[in-house]
Amino acid sequence: MSAGSSERGFTLVGMLIAVALLGGGLAAYGELASHAAQREKEQELLFAGNQIRQAIGAYYERSPGGAKRFPQKLEDLLEDKRYPMPQRYLRKLYADPITGKPEWGLIAAPGGGIMGVRSLSEAKPVKSGGFAARDITLANAARYADWQFSYAAPSQNGAAGSPPAAPASPSRP
Repeated sequence: MSAGSSERGFTLVGMLIAVALLGGGLAAYGELASHAAQREKEQELLFAGNQIRQAIGAYYERSPGGAKRFPQKLEDLLEDKRYPMPQRYLRKLYADPITGKPEWGLIAAPGGGIMGVRSLSEAKPVKSGGFAARDITLANAARYADWQFSYAAPSQNGAAGSPPAAPASPSRP
């Protein structure tokens, strides 16, 4: 073997090592970027879920008359036609940031209507702790579908629970 072919072998090995290191670095960067994007989607889910929860609470609490009721569909939060001048609790219906689709899992209220929403994603969340007090129930969830954003209406005695039952219709003599 001549000295020139031996040097080409070292150059080839050096180039292969450099390509492998570059590939490993790009893979690590891709993983980091993917992780950051997932955390950003989680923040968007927390924002959208809490906006919907607050809107449902406002709809329920501002029910005209004595009987409080939950919205029958999410679109009711965009324009509440129970008043002479329609009330608006949300500017728009948010899409689920995790799935990217406008569909949400709906949480039914005990007396009918919708008391909350949840993501339809079966993916495992990155965030498992460090939630705000209003979201403490989301800690250690196994999947995004377990992240539920529901409004717990206060009961008549002031504790959180189900809404009071509608008054019975008057009896006839």
